[in-house]
Amino acid sequence: MDTATHEVFNQPTPLVDYNLFETNRPLRDVLRFNAPQLQLAPLEHLGGLLGSAEMQAHARLANTNPPVLHTHDRFGRRIDEVEFHPSYHALMKAAVGAGLHGAPWSGQSASPHAQRAAGFMLFTELEPSILCPISMSYAVTPALRGNAAIFADWGPRLASLWYDPQLRHWRDKPGLTMGMGMTEKQGGSDVRANTTRAVRAGGDAWGERYELTGHKWFFSAPMCDAFLVLAQAPAGLSCFFLPRVLEDGSRNAIRIQRLKDKLGNKANASSEVEFHGASAWLVGEEGRGVPQILEMGTMTRLDCALGTSGLMRQALSLALHHTHQRQAFGKLLAAQPLMKNVLADLALESEAATALAVRLARAFDRPQDPHERLMARVLTPVAKFWICKRGSHLAQEAMECLGGNGYVEEGGEGVMARIYREMPLNSIWEGAGNIMALDLLRATRKGDAVAALAQELTPARGSHAALDRLADALPARIEAMATEVEARRLAQDLALAVQASLLVQTAPPAVSDAFCASRLGGDWGHAFGTLGAGADFDAIIARARPQ
Repeated sequence: MDTATHEVFNQPTPLVDYNLFETNRPLRDVLRFNAPQLQLAPLEHLGGLLGSAEMQAHARLANTNPPVLHTHDRFGRRIDEVEFHPSYHALMKAAVGAGLHGAPWSGQSASPHAQRAAGFMLFTELEPSILCPISMSYAVTPALRGNAAIFADWGPRLASLWYDPQLRHWRDKPGLTMGMGMTEKQGGSDVRANTTRAVRAGGDAWGERYELTGHKWFFSAPMCDAFLVLAQAPAGLSCFFLPRVLEDGSRNAIRIQRLKDKLGNKANASSEVEFHGASAWLVGEEGRGVPQILEMGTMTRLDCALGTSGLMRQALSLALHHTHQRQAFGKLLAAQPLMKNVLADLALESEAATALAVRLARAFDRPQDPHERLMARVLTPVAKFWICKRGSHLAQEAMECLGGNGYVEEGGEGVMARIYREMPLNSIWEGAGNIMALDLLRATRKGDAVAALAQELTPARGSHAALDRLADALPARIEAMATEVEARRLAQDLALAVQASLLVQTAPPAVSDAFCASRLGGDWGHAFGTLGAGADFDAIIARARPQ
């Protein structure tokens, strides 16, 4: 007798074993626009790897088996080690092997930052949280040039494609990673309030050695080989190089107090630490720690925009994949008029984020170009602010496309819940919204930022009346900005103007027209799925599908 109570049908297949790069037409188009000489074969290979069932399993296991802190061994000796699931190391090996941590500094690509940006976004679609040490290694490497001796020793290994998770002396490792320790419990983003003290303790081949005593409230990726940290030296707040293992093979006096229990970002270890006379070496000039950290922050803020764009793309892909298989009320969800509006609206947001994030990466590829230097300075806070703000809204709406299946933490559908928990992080990390808005105000007051923005928008002039109106109004608004109170609105409008301009140049008219009409022209509501009836929903959705 058959005791089955039901037959499983009308459930979508998992989105697995597909190439993340080859199926991402918006990303391919913005790369063609920003880096036309770029060789795409490495990204095609990476896209195939990251879309595989094997790598998706590693992403799931690394998150369901979070890191564990061991402060002491069984004999009572202090060890301060973090244990990770093997899947974490498999993911790290893949990210390092793709050069996402240091390849731009090796000078082997015509557009190294754009290429690395595309790879970073693709990897974020698979698993974002392990990219914390990858991002920090990318950001700190150029700052290490402030200590030539350390850079000579560590630079080549920081750009190496070998991942070595063992805790041992740097000379015994083929590849290295680095982290950061900036914020303290009393200061947060106000790093000038730091109380950790640095006392001179002699010198060696790396220069003046200091002993650090104090704490860090957020010490990301504590298993890295070394860190750049801020501490108060005799001349003021300064930047220091802090290795885990010292020259004699002993462990530095870095005491991991606990790991943070976070909303998301589960595979990554974020910690609280104390320094008990830890050995560190000065990077840059004593008393110049803030300029050093700002240089690193620019790089990690780029990664926040890239990471959120990648998460947006994956959330959109899951929503599109689900709704093109699931039926309701007699036809596919994706064929329902209201669902078409939602999906098309999400696709516009995702493509606009991708266009702005890769455009920012292009600016880092051309540091000798005055216009690109200004764009890097202005667009970094703009992209970090706006893309990261939009991420959580998009993830919630994409989750709703899957209904209850999107809310569960199980199997393939659990990816959407993981994305939703991850989304707020990039908005908070490396400076929350207000910090970005204030940084934008500083950026607009340096150089000829107004003229640079006008030049940036010129190629799209005449394409849409709403974009022309916004472009006409921005210079006066920037020059008249005498108070901070409207800085967030300025960041928003600059982001929308640049996104619209980029879409005009890189996307089909169906995409750019709908974006301008909705985001700039007012033909839009206050939630996703409120595009005007004149939008070409089918064309927008077809372009976005991960086919």
